Amino acid sequence: MTPTEAKAFIQEHDVQFVLAQFVDIHGVAKTKSVPADHLDDVLTEGAGFAGFAAWGLGQDPHDHDFMAVGDLSTLTLVPWQPGYARIVCDGTVDGKPWPFDTRYIMKQQLARAAEKGWVVNTGLEPEFMLLKRSADGGVSPADDSDTLEKPCYDYKGLSRSRTFLEKLVGSLKEVGFDVYQIDHEDGNGQFEINYTYTDALTSADRFVFFRMAAGEIANELGLVCSFMPKPFSNRTGSGMHMHISMSDETTPNLFADEADEHGLGLSRMGYQFLGGLLEHARVLAALSAPSVNSYKRLVVGRASSGAPWAPAYISYGDNNRTAMVRIPHGRLELRLADSSCNPYLAGAALVAAGLDGIERELDPGAPQNLNFYELGADELEKRKIKLLPQTLGEALDELERDEFFAAALGSEFITEFLEVKRTEWVEYSRHVSDWETERYLEFY
Repeated sequence: MTPTEAKAFIQEHDVQFVLAQFVDIHGVAKTKSVPADHLDDVLTEGAGFAGFAAWGLGQDPHDHDFMAVGDLSTLTLVPWQPGYARIVCDGTVDGKPWPFDTRYIMKQQLARAAEKGWVVNTGLEPEFMLLKRSADGGVSPADDSDTLEKPCYDYKGLSRSRTFLEKLVGSLKEVGFDVYQIDHEDGNGQFEINYTYTDALTSADRFVFFRMAAGEIANELGLVCSFMPKPFSNRTGSGMHMHISMSDETTPNLFADEADEHGLGLSRMGYQFLGGLLEHARVLAALSAPSVNSYKRLVVGRASSGAPWAPAYISYGDNNRTAMVRIPHGRLELRLADSSCNPYLAGAALVAAGLDGIERELDPGAPQNLNFYELGADELEKRKIKLLPQTLGEALDELERDEFFAAALGSEFITEFLEVKRTEWVEYSRHVSDWETERYLEFY
């Protein structure tokens, strides 16, 4: 879209305000509302923000402004907010790309692939929970009748939340999402909406929009749409599986090869990319499962519905949903990330790891298509299968020791990320929970 076409688009759709949007280090959408007749300002100098006021932008109160410069290819309507459009922005300071802006970090990794003529494609599968608040502040599934022990694919659970789902899907389709499936997931009040894959940067932009849409549409209905990885201790958590492939000008999927000796339809390049993901798995966890709560999902154990459906094991297999990477024939499904992640940071990290696997020709070994949940520690050790970090603190320790991602994503950014996340971990570690009070108050 050219600036002239953008002005025609704004006039045609009676857009009054444009939301200049970027994300902080957590991946949370931040915006300024810009009158439509000042769109040119956003496209040139950018919308100005005090960077110190947002998480993880590497700025102090006395620094020059963080300027969010609009990417015209992302200009879309905001269907649930008539009269508004949204444009995704890249962060600059003093006219230069800002190395703490995670969208810029992701673009750098994608540029490495582009140098070789490759396009990284991803299809994201965000899971979320539709909840309501009670008078005492507690939360429960929005539908009181959504109480089955195994509610996955339940018709009643899907049907009774259709008002929200239809409004959300309608908004997504209006701005170009090709939505092809909606289902009730394994947790009470949990849903997943599937839409067609695209290039990795567009996927990340769309995921931010998805969370914006879901959160506001739920709010209008008096509900809460939560992307928290594990709202309920005894129910399945919300992941964000990332389907990955690469293409070039002549080949739509460079990861596909029907001659694969393992029968997974995966090419040598695909296996090498997979090798990079497994090699860097414990550090990838910190960057794609980034909250204290994320590690309540990545557990060894069971949920009341039968299985947690989350990977705790650094492994891969055919249709193996207990492994970190599943191979749905000819592409990779990374099951590590959750719906709370910063999609740009998680995307940048997986591309960096995968390209490292290709450059070093890493061999992931043979697939293991067995239920890892049922294996004991001795059997896991025998098979040389390692665990993912089981706490945020453990994941951050791995990241702090790591040199690869510091070099790939920027050492200053990694330092900033560690500082923000260490603070979160310390605050959590010092928090006295209801569980502790109930257990210890009169125990002694």
